[in-house]
Amino acid sequence: MAGGLLLSGAVAALLATALPAAQHPSSGFTDPPPDKIVIKVATVNGSGCPQGTTAVAVSEDNTAFTVTYSDYLAQAGGDSNPTAFRKNCQLNLVVHVPQGFTYAVASADYRGFASLQQGANGTQRASYYFQGSSQTAFRTHPLSGPYNDNWQATDTTDWAQLVWAPCGVQRNFNINTELRVTAGSTSPGKVSFMTMDSTDGDISTVYHLAWKECPAS
Repeated sequence: MAGGLLLSGAVAALLATALPAAQHPSSGFTDPPPDKIVIKVATVNGSGCPQGTTAVAVSEDNTAFTVTYSDYLAQAGGDSNPTAFRKNCQLNLVVHVPQGFTYAVASADYRGFASLQQGANGTQRASYYFQGSSQTAFRTHPLSGPYNDNWQATDTTDWAQLVWAPCGVQRNFNINTELRVTAGSTSPGKVSFMTMDSTDGDISTVYHLAWKECPAS
């Protein structure tokens, strides 16, 4: 899935580095730009997203993009592989937006299924950052067994705390996700697992976007 995936519509990203004062976008919310936006998936790496198991799509109204996984599962206990308790995926996105606009990720919705035995625990974790940034925004959502149901977690950022893509500068946006499961001491002989996957597209990660116009140069 590395390289070459082109998407149109709108997209993209962030919850990371602060911008220099001169590059802050002008105040005031603007509607999503109507022009085509192109996203290239530069790289997809990680045990939770083997090649060919991850897809990215952009909403028609330029307000969100989705990431769908088909083989993202962490498990522990029973005869599970000792390395299967943690799975991760890093998406490196190249986002081209219309001139004069910038964007931020206002919220992200994560979904999946978990089957956790008594005493077992599961964790979904995500981080977001620009290429070259030393600052990273982390969000963590825990689950405790017994649990056997769909799960959903939402990362939300207040409008005043949004971090915007630098105007006039191309920087790749990185999304790191992780699933982690521990069997616990109560039912170590039974398998517990947590997924963030979908084969039919009904379960996917949705990133909701906010847009602003850049200040006139």
